[in-house]
Parts: sequence; structure tokens; C-alpha cells
Amino acid sequence: MEKVIAALWTPEGEDHAEYGARLLASLPAALAAAGAQHIRLNLRDEAVAAGDALVQRWQAPQQAAIAQFWMPSANARFRGEVDSALAAHGARFAAWLVCESTIIANVDHQQEPNSVSPGKLSNNPTFSRTWGWSQASFISFRTDLTRADAIAHWHSHHTRVAIETQSNFEYVQNLVVRPLTENAPAYDAFVEECFPLEALTQPEVFFDAVDQPAKFAANTTAMMESCNGFIDFSRIDIIPTSQFDFA
Repeated sequence: MEKVIAALWTPEGEDHAEYGARLLASLPAALAAAGAQHIRLNLRDEAVAAGDALVQRWQAPQQAAIAQFWMPSANARFRGEVDSALAAHGARFAAWLVCESTIIANVDHQQEPNSVSPGKLSNNPTFSRTWGWSQASFISFRTDLTRADAIAHWHSHHTRVAIETQSNFEYVQNLVVRPLTENAPAYDAFVEECFPLEALTQPEVFFDAVDQPAKFAANTTAMMESCNGFIDFSRIDIIPTSQFDFA
């Protein structure tokens, strides 16, 4: 099995909320009918609108949604129907083959995945979102580092910092193996971290330091120093999203 990350762009004239609702209604079923499994959507909907100040932008326009899923093979020979489903659900899409590493599994806020009937539109417009919110981060490594050195810092140093300084209850690292579509932005990784909803607007919650100013300062400094050690901040796209899982 191989994991695919796909970014989708909103059609002109459609806002994020409308686009997200349309994706929920039909994209999971279309992907399932095309052979995708373990489907997850990350959407910029009204539930996370308060976190707009957290957005960091490289792409213009910026992607509005992410589809994550697994396939027996992401080889182009077997991906035609999946690509068609993605293309039919946005102004454009880009996809990458990734290697997933689950650093923190969501065990504290588990819920049953939404059901999906392959090839059928949902008759129920209500879908269960994961508790809290998900920070979806497309990142690029510093150009003055070798790929090996950037990964070494990320895995051997930054992973510990991210665990120790944040209130994340899910943390998944996806190292980009290769782009699957032409003109896909040259990201090196996709990272997803889930936080309590309050962390959208309260940095002290985000950095697990409510009413602890000294800890907040220390955690913020440690995180920024570690990020600066391997991330090229001129080539990243970070968006707050709602997370939806589908059986």
C-alpha cells in the first residue's frame, strides 16, 4: 500500500465553506469508488475560521483542502480514476507520494469514521469532524542543507521538541517521496498535528502552557529555534483545517 497526499484548489467564485461542504458530499465516495482507502479530508471550513491568523502562505492562490488516502499502488498506470475524481472536485489539484510516520496517534479523541458508499452522493449533509482542529503544514527544507541533514534534524531533534512543547494530541509526519502530478509545488514534507479548538486563538493553549508564562516563553523559543534549523519559511503553506475520516 502507498499513501497519497493531494491538495485541492477552490474553483473561482466559491468560498471555503461552500467548497468544503461540496467535497464532503461527494469526494470521499468518488475516491472510494476509484479504489482509495482510509480516506481523510482536511477542510478550511467555518469551524476553523477563527484561526486565519495562523495561515502561512507560499502558493497564491493557496490550496483550500487536502485529501489523504492509501492505494495498492500510486503508479500512474493505476491512478487514472483517482486523478479524475480529484480533478472533478476543484479548480486544480496536486498530489505527492509520501512515507507516513505516526509520532502521536489520536487515542484521546477517537471517533468512528464517517461511512462512505462508493460512487454515491451522501444523502446526509452532516459529517462528524475530529475533535479540535488540525494544522496542515506543507513544508520545504532549507536549501543550504542536504536532504539527509534536514531529515536528520527533523527526526532526531525536532520531533522531540514538537512532542514536548505543544498540546498536540495527534502528530503525523509525511515525508514526500516524489510528486505524482506535473507542476506540483516542490514540498519536502506534509505534517498534520491536531490541537484543542482553543489553540486556534490562544497561543498558550497551543504551546501547552496555560497560566505558565515562563513555560510559554521557553516552549515558543524552543519550537522556533528547532523549526529554523531545517525549514525554509519562504516555501511553506500552513493552514488550519477540520479533519474528517471516512471508513
